[in-house]
Amino acid sequence: MHTTAAAGRISAATASSDHVATGVPTPTHCPYCALQCGMGLVRGAGGVEVVERPAFPVNGGALCGKGRTAPAVLSSRVRLTEPLVRSRVSGELEPAGWDEALDRVAEGFARVRGEHGADACGVFGGGGLTNEKAYALGKFARVVLGTSQIDYNGRFCMSSAAAAGTRAFGLDRGLPFPLADVARTGCVILVGSNLAETMPPALRYLTELKENGGTLIVIDPRRTRTAEHADLHLSPRPGTDLALALGLLHLVVAEGRVDEAYIRERTTGWEEARAAAMAHWPEYVERVTGVPVPQLREVVRIFCDAENAMVLTARGPEQQAKGTDTVGAWINLCLATGRAGRPLSGYGCLTGQGNGQGGREHGQKADQLPGYRKLTDPAARAHVAGVWGVDPDSLPGPGRSAYELLDALGRDVKSLLLMGSNPVVSAPRAAHVEERIRSLDFLVVADVVLSETARLADVVLPVTQWAEETGTVTNLEGRVLLRRRAVDPPHGVRSDLEVLHGLASRLGHGEKFPVVAEEVFEELRRASAGGVADYSGISYGRLREGDGEGVFWPCPQEGEGIQEEGIQGEGTHRGTPRLFLERFATEDGRARFVAVAHRDSAEETDAEYPVVLTTGRVLSQYQSGAQTRRVEELNAAAPGAFVEVHPRLAARLRVADGEAVAVVSRRGRVVVPVRVTSRIRADTVFMPFHWPGEGRANTLTHPALDPVSRMPEFKVCAVRVERVERVERV
Repeated sequence: MHTTAAAGRISAATASSDHVATGVPTPTHCPYCALQCGMGLVRGAGGVEVVERPAFPVNGGALCGKGRTAPAVLSSRVRLTEPLVRSRVSGELEPAGWDEALDRVAEGFARVRGEHGADACGVFGGGGLTNEKAYALGKFARVVLGTSQIDYNGRFCMSSAAAAGTRAFGLDRGLPFPLADVARTGCVILVGSNLAETMPPALRYLTELKENGGTLIVIDPRRTRTAEHADLHLSPRPGTDLALALGLLHLVVAEGRVDEAYIRERTTGWEEARAAAMAHWPEYVERVTGVPVPQLREVVRIFCDAENAMVLTARGPEQQAKGTDTVGAWINLCLATGRAGRPLSGYGCLTGQGNGQGGREHGQKADQLPGYRKLTDPAARAHVAGVWGVDPDSLPGPGRSAYELLDALGRDVKSLLLMGSNPVVSAPRAAHVEERIRSLDFLVVADVVLSETARLADVVLPVTQWAEETGTVTNLEGRVLLRRRAVDPPHGVRSDLEVLHGLASRLGHGEKFPVVAEEVFEELRRASAGGVADYSGISYGRLREGDGEGVFWPCPQEGEGIQEEGIQGEGTHRGTPRLFLERFATEDGRARFVAVAHRDSAEETDAEYPVVLTTGRVLSQYQSGAQTRRVEELNAAAPGAFVEVHPRLAARLRVADGEAVAVVSRRGRVVVPVRVTSRIRADTVFMPFHWPGEGRANTLTHPALDPVSRMPEFKVCAVRVERVERVERV
């Protein structure tokens, strides 16, 4: 890695009110998960330090280890501080000036576009980019490059839940209610989420739920730290969540617990959905899932007896080739029991990535324009084109989804601009994806660190990160927040907005790309106005008010010059913390049941590959680990890859804790230490996906795609486990 030597502390300017001052916290937000926990940054004796921000309602001051150590990645010792270009002589990445690097990028994309057409240029974004950067990246792809080939790694996050929510409710927002409502409901069914490790500060809502007399039901093939808090834990075989949800709905009907009045007044499509569910009788569901019938009946009793109840899903049921239908089945359960669009009841998705929600709302996704508008809608194209000052007919149509785009690299797509993602580690069938990336004519990576993907690039551009830039993010509740600049970036680092402006200028469109985040957000407001995700009534002024609690979208602009509670010149709309209380976002205001049926996973076990692999996260690492693996404290807690196996499987293999095993799928082989635990099913093994190299879990995973969401099947694939004679620390 080419970096500049760092001083013993992180430099912090104080010229702006948005900069860290000694003893005076700058309010900001954690750069990691979609909770976007509030924190403060102060300058102490050892440099920039994190302090609690108890007034922020989502986390009330609580932070996990990743949040507390986030400033460590600001250090020049662990991050990029100058552009790198691949030498045409040595073939190695070498330091370069910004003009040389940007010229090389502009020339590369112009050459590819001239030789192969606009769609030979690809763009791949990230769910951690601010709203402004996501918006500008989508605009850059469609206006400057003229390409349809743009998607982002958020497709791997909650796209199935988004598709199911849109299909049922007419609108997708991770949680249609504030997290605080979770603590006040009567029953929560938590499906495929390990909040205690993935979003630790959110666990307090489940604790408060139980303290308030509510019941927690956790559905997970592992007895996770979250499942330990449950009143009832169900452990289905991975890939059978759809059958489980349908079996519960079958019992709701059979036991006469359907809310007929609610169905009649607020939904459509019930008869077809009911008929589909009735084909999934309890004994059949037990055979498929491994969950005993008495447990199924107990879930129905608890859920239906509660005055209010919720279902919350996460990556477990969503990262499957039938994820949209699986989430749809859980939504059907909520609708049939009258548990949607009512106070303290409903369905919600626990978004994973830091700005996974906002990142797809404003143009990174292959089929969407800002404001969550459909790219195929002529009115949407006309509106956004008007804001951008281009002809609507010049905008390309929908492109490939994330995995399909990665699979096309080096074939139809010859060049790629990648911002804020590390698909060499995070994509399914990762060895194949790495091969496709290596086959590109031209690869440009803009990132904070020299990730595994950046090491393959022709040009690497060092960009600012969370505490070094001002911008907005949208958390899992749909709460739009202002993350404020607190420190100056190292000399030689530029913001993504400056990068896009520099490239657009060289390609003839520089005037369309401001470099100041607030100016970009003002344009985003206009582009989103009237869309599903309407931000037009939100401004930086509003977001700076009070304790910075944020504003829930949709928030349309309702007038100019109107004063509301001391907010000068803003619209009167207060935002929408709770959706669907009066009507759903469909044309007739009714929620849609969708008839779904269980089907096998894309890859079932057999004699050669007899065990199911499922993947996930651990407490002290995040996503591909590109940043967290550079933090000493986090690495000490989680130093490398491993595989969890049940004692019965360990006995058959004759392995003990710490001994090496090979995990093999049809796509590859990894070697990792084994962890023997009774917390996992005997027919299942688990691997975290944060590490590259020989322990890269996504070497094994299956790229089969959901037909609606195009989500890959990360959570289910067939493997075998073999004893080896050594342990590889990766």
